[in-house]
Amino acid sequence: MLLARSILFNIAFFTNITILLIVALPTLVMPRSAVFKVGKIWARSSLWLLKVICETEVEFRGRENIPTGPFIVAPKHQSAWETFALIMLFDDFCYILKRELTFIPLFGWYIWKSGQIAINRATGSSALAQAEEKARKIFAEGRQLFIFPEGTRRPAGAPPHYKFGVAHLYDACQVPCLPIVLNSGLFWARRSVIKRPGTIVVEILPPIAPGIEKQAFFALLQERMEKASDGLIAEATAHDPSLIPIVERNRQLP
Repeated sequence: MLLARSILFNIAFFTNITILLIVALPTLVMPRSAVFKVGKIWARSSLWLLKVICETEVEFRGRENIPTGPFIVAPKHQSAWETFALIMLFDDFCYILKRELTFIPLFGWYIWKSGQIAINRATGSSALAQAEEKARKIFAEGRQLFIFPEGTRRPAGAPPHYKFGVAHLYDACQVPCLPIVLNSGLFWARRSVIKRPGTIVVEILPPIAPGIEKQAFFALLQERMEKASDGLIAEATAHDPSLIPIVERNRQLP
């Protein structure tokens, strides 16, 4: 039953986004805000499908911690779930993403129209310089910039691998950083078809004000995020002990 529900959801998820991308084509000649509205429709409808088909719900905590103006959004990255679910929290956001995503038919057009930052990772160290230059423009417009501090998806409970890029942008651009932790990987694991029932919890932590030395900031960000993340995982496994073997297996990963 779990596999059948997961397959059904995957079919509904991709059908939903395909229909939205086609129906929303007129927004490509409208103001950027129109594309963001479509994005929020996609997020809400996807969460609804996940709840109805897989019995996977979501709980957002700490919305009162979201500041105004420009800031860095620094979420944990455990699955594809947060790439669409978190956009519900912000009105004029920007992701740092790999350039190859802009080559996807239709989807890439919306990335371009919404003003996302597409980076050519093959350029090595110059990619960070590209990101900094474009981030300054984003912040000057009063927008929010998403950057996953670990760079790529890490399974829930796996040893963290934070990248220094988030500290570099924090220091260079002098804006607040909003840490966000979650336990999505327990229910929507990377590279897995299975979507488990339960409640994905998103916890928005208090923002870190600008002005901290970047090495100190980097250490503080990791400390706060890992402590809060461990708390969410402990809460989830206490409620559903069947998740414990998943977490223990993930903790053995390199």
